[in-house]
Amino acid sequence: MATKKTDLAKRATDVLKLLKREYPVAICELTHESAFQLLAATILSAQCTDVRVNMVTPALFDAYPTPEKLSLADVSHVEQLVRSTGFYQTKAKNLVAMSSQVMTRFGGEVPREIEDLITLPGVGRKTANVLRSVVFNLPGLPVDTHVGRLSRRLGLTKLEDPVKVEYELNAMLPPPEWGQFSLRLILHGRRVCDAKKPKCEDCLLEKLCPSSNLPTKKKVVKKAVKKTVKKVIKK
Repeated sequence: MATKKTDLAKRATDVLKLLKREYPVAICELTHESAFQLLAATILSAQCTDVRVNMVTPALFDAYPTPEKLSLADVSHVEQLVRSTGFYQTKAKNLVAMSSQVMTRFGGEVPREIEDLITLPGVGRKTANVLRSVVFNLPGLPVDTHVGRLSRRLGLTKLEDPVKVEYELNAMLPPPEWGQFSLRLILHGRRVCDAKKPKCEDCLLEKLCPSSNLPTKKKVVKKAVKKTVKKVIKK
């Protein structure tokens, strides 16, 4: 029998309560001082770690502190500054184009509505939700790889598509909690629930998590090896 929506909402609420206890301050680990800087940093974070992005953005923002200045930048120079984040040619092009559209279409101010944000080059729903929840204090639940992975492990969703996962999670929690829930899942995914080696023994969510009882690949391999060895010995 499929898990009832009320049961899922209860689990999501319980998960949030425990995460709030573990991470009282939900922080975005991308260094920024404005909506424009966070938008640029989030664009750079695609297929890249926040640590690496934070190493790159000081020089980028020193050279181009405003959307106006970045809109007039030589793309080749921006490429040099962001090269280490990967896919640097596309990212540099998107950064300059995004800044240009912020200037021409939005008067130099980063828009707040998702419908506007996702029209900017390099900006999808995840990035738009990061902006809304972190700097504008508006409802938004960014679904990155950590949020998607942990949501599936916790049995809150079976879906893979980030947008569909976002809508499912939104239905389980009140809008003011969306952004904080995402940030705390991300922190937990980085510190405890690793993709390859989850630290289930150290996880405060272990009792709520249906995946904690599943055998790891290592255990499965060991069992298979033992069975094979027994068969060989018998022969």
